[in-house]
Amino acid sequence: MPSYPVAMEIAGVTAMWTRPDTGDCPVSYPAPTYSAVKAIFESVLWGPAVEVIPQSVELCAPIQYHSYITNYGGPLRSSKAIGTGSGYQLIATVLIDVCYKLYAKVGPNPDKSKLPDSAAEWDAKTTSPGHAYQAIFSRRLERGQCYSIPALGWREFTPSYFGPLRSDTRVQSSAPDIVIPSMLREVFGGGYKSPVSYAYTQNAVIEAGRLRFAGSGERDDK
Repeated sequence: MPSYPVAMEIAGVTAMWTRPDTGDCPVSYPAPTYSAVKAIFESVLWGPAVEVIPQSVELCAPIQYHSYITNYGGPLRSSKAIGTGSGYQLIATVLIDVCYKLYAKVGPNPDKSKLPDSAAEWDAKTTSPGHAYQAIFSRRLERGQCYSIPALGWREFTPSYFGPLRSDTRVQSSAPDIVIPSMLREVFGGGYKSPVSYAYTQNAVIEAGRLRFAGSGERDDK
């Protein structure tokens, strides 16, 4: 079945697209990952009967890194710290003053076996799930509605703007090209209710302010 394009813009004060290889002092990639872009679209409209396939990201603000320190109190603390109720300072290198234009295509989820009953019922009644998603997504984006609050990586980094593409937002087309030797693509590659399966893209390139994701015909290294 045919796929349909969707697009949106998102901006914010702080963003964090975590590089897994940077350990307990995480550093951000210069651009959002494939799975992060997918999650942002699905935060506006989510439905397991439809597959969102990110296509590209356009960087519309200069890449600026900044040190960020917060007190961490989550489950990855040592057992002693959890027992005493204490935390520790988490030091990260984040991006500031970010703005992106995001592009994806949508179509029916090819794996019907994992769909919950409500999604399977909707899918059975919809002749073109991708087209329906496109229309509903566009309406929700115009109204500022969302399934969950979009985040710029970490949940605490909420956007200052998310909505339709703005005509006065310019891509950083004159910025130097950047090669990312290994970039996390996704963690749950099988989609809805799939097991953990890390996938990486080798030598991802941000060229003229645009990062293009590998298409369905191209295989990423795992």
